[in-house]
Amino acid sequence: MNIVVGITGGIAAYKAVNVIRGLVLRGHDVHVVATEHALKFVGRPTLEAISRNTVSTDLYDGVAQVRHVAIGQAADLIVIAPATANTIAKLAAGLADDLLGNTVLASRAPLVIAPAMHTEMWQNPATVANVATLRSRGVHLVGPVSGQLTGSDSGVGRMAEPDEIVAAALEVAAGAGAGADTGAGAATAPERPGAGDGAPRIRDLEGRRVLVTAGGTREPLDPVRYLGNRSSGKQGVAIAAAARDRGAHVTLIAAHVEVGLPEGVDVVRVETAAELLAATTVAAPENDLTVMAAAVSDYRPVSVSDSKIKKTATGERLTLELVQNPDILATISAGPRDGRLVVGFAAETADTREELLELGRAKIARKGCDFLVVNGVGWSTGFATESNTVLVLDAAGDIVVEASGSKTSVADGILGVFAAALSGAP
Repeated sequence: MNIVVGITGGIAAYKAVNVIRGLVLRGHDVHVVATEHALKFVGRPTLEAISRNTVSTDLYDGVAQVRHVAIGQAADLIVIAPATANTIAKLAAGLADDLLGNTVLASRAPLVIAPAMHTEMWQNPATVANVATLRSRGVHLVGPVSGQLTGSDSGVGRMAEPDEIVAAALEVAAGAGAGADTGAGAATAPERPGAGDGAPRIRDLEGRRVLVTAGGTREPLDPVRYLGNRSSGKQGVAIAAAARDRGAHVTLIAAHVEVGLPEGVDVVRVETAAELLAATTVAAPENDLTVMAAAVSDYRPVSVSDSKIKKTATGERLTLELVQNPDILATISAGPRDGRLVVGFAAETADTREELLELGRAKIARKGCDFLVVNGVGWSTGFATESNTVLVLDAAGDIVVEASGSKTSVADGILGVFAAALSGAP
């Protein structure tokens, strides 16, 4: 696969070397387009040695070959890491005053960006609006995550780790049908952060106990049928694996899941909402962090038939009487906490980002949890997919992080926020 890696002028540019290396080691042909400012942070010889190709920087190089257009036209995938606030603004405005801008505009390839900037810049209304514009055009974001920034600053805005960016980018390309005949690894992301090339670098949950719920509950109608939902459990399982890799002792309460459960975690199996409530009520007080990613059935049948319900007995219509299940998130949030954090999930259908935010803010006000992870779902988004896009709200309803990409990448992105909150960091 022909991959263009764009590098812009931020301190995180040094990490781009490992992004390039990860893509090259997976058999891809990587061409670096660096801005003038990027080369102030990382040298051209390093980028050329790692990519094994000449680095392109000047808009006016190769004019006779129309190189400023040809690079983008030939790309199967474009990855920009780091993507500074300035670059994001230029992309949103469609500016092409340098080679990287021209490359993006001249390409129909999927675009993946890894934002990196200070927290105040990431949360600035201008950046928020620019990111929303890019998302609406189908641009994929990986990160940013929470962690140490330049100098003594710490918070949301740290660029995602290179292996996460590589995995998410290749997953996006595979989903777009790119690189069907490329080298090994083009369509397969590592099972978890740190798998394959390099060990996990973040151990910010060392010594912590983390409880994760995952999957969809099932409410029986009879011995054959049940009320359920389309949740695959992939996001919850990814969170459990990422918490384990960050050093936590993890307990996973698993309802119906369609993926393999991670090794190295304690697993409790449940089926119904009542079973999930009972298991969570017992386990939550023993954990520093409870992440409730399970998709819980809101209703259950008033009565369950001991034998299969027959069409011959019910006729053309079957009326079911349902009763609400307990609100597990509100119940756990209302219990004694003593410094422990509770995180809820909200899968909502919404036509706009503003509507999604409004639904999320209303929900966290009702539930009383510390954070709420909000994601839009639909017939082909959210549930049973390989990627996800989420907003994380704090108790005040403010956005503390946005994460997009593979579910592994999203898991790491949001866990950074929760780990920082446990440690008392801003």
